[in-house]
Amino acid sequence: MSARFSATSIRTVAVLGAGTMGHGIAHVAALAGHDVRLYDVTQELADGGRAKIVASLDKGVSLGKVTSDARDGAAARITATGDLAGACTGADLVVEAVPEKLDLKRDLFAAVDRAAPATALYATNTSSLPVARIAGAVADPSRLIGMHFFNPVHLMKLLEVVHHGASDPTAVTAAVALGEAWGKTAIVVKDSPGFASSRLGLTLGLEAIRMVEEGVASAADIDTAMKLGYGHPMGPLELTDLVGLDVRLGIADYLSDALGPTFEPPELLRKKVADGKLGKKSGEGFYVWVDGKKT
Repeated sequence: MSARFSATSIRTVAVLGAGTMGHGIAHVAALAGHDVRLYDVTQELADGGRAKIVASLDKGVSLGKVTSDARDGAAARITATGDLAGACTGADLVVEAVPEKLDLKRDLFAAVDRAAPATALYATNTSSLPVARIAGAVADPSRLIGMHFFNPVHLMKLLEVVHHGASDPTAVTAAVALGEAWGKTAIVVKDSPGFASSRLGLTLGLEAIRMVEEGVASAADIDTAMKLGYGHPMGPLELTDLVGLDVRLGIADYLSDALGPTFEPPELLRKKVADGKLGKKSGEGFYVWVDGKKT
C-alpha cells in the first residue's frame, strides 16, 4: 500500500506570502525543479517577491554558485499571483509563510482548504506558534505539519519539521524527504512552544539583550564573544537584527505566557520595538544598517 503523502509526488508548490521567508521558500522549491505559485494579497506584492528571487538567482550566477540555465529554469517555473484560490488549485504542497499571527494563519488555511485538492500536503512555516492550533482550522488536521525554514532560506541548511498529535506520519516523512531534496538537513520536533530552534535561540538572544541593558558589554563585544569564543557564525544581537526585533518580541511574549518568566522580554527590547527600531529591515536595531549592511 502506497504512502498517503510522498515527496516524489510533489510537483506543484503553492507558497502563501511573498515576504522574506515566502520568497525564500519559493526560491529553493523552484531551483529544485518544482512549479511554484507565489501568492500574496496583491499582485504587486507577489511580483515584488518574485523579483527578489530573480535578483538572488542573478547574484548566484555572478558568484558562480548557480548556472545560468538553472537560474533561467527556476525563474520560468515561478508564477506570481494575487489569487489565493488560483494558487492553491491543483497544488501538491501548500506552504504558508505569512506573519506570526495565529488567527491570520488559521483563517488563511481555512480558505486554502476550500480550494486545494484533498490530496495536498499543508505546511506552516511558523517559528513558534502551536501547529496543532493552526491545523485545527482545516477539515483534516492530519495533513498539516510544520516546515520551519531559516533566513535566508536559500543559504541556511536547517529545516525543522514539526509534528503534532494528529499528524499523519507519512506527512512528516514526506516533509523530511522534500527538505533533503531542497538541500536542507531536516530535524523532527514535537509541537511544543518554540519547538527546538526558536526556544534555544531566543534564550540566548534575550540574555544578550539583558546584558546590553545592564551595561555588561556593548552589542558588538557580546556578539564577538559568541563568534570567537563559541564558534557561532553570527552573534545573538546581530541575529536579532536580522530576524527582526518585533518578531523576537512576539515570540518572547508567547513563550513567556506558555513557559514562564524565563522568556519575559527585556524592557530594552520593548522600547526599541516601540521606537520602530526593528533591526535590518528598518535600518536600525542593535546596529545601524545601510544598504543592507551592518555599520
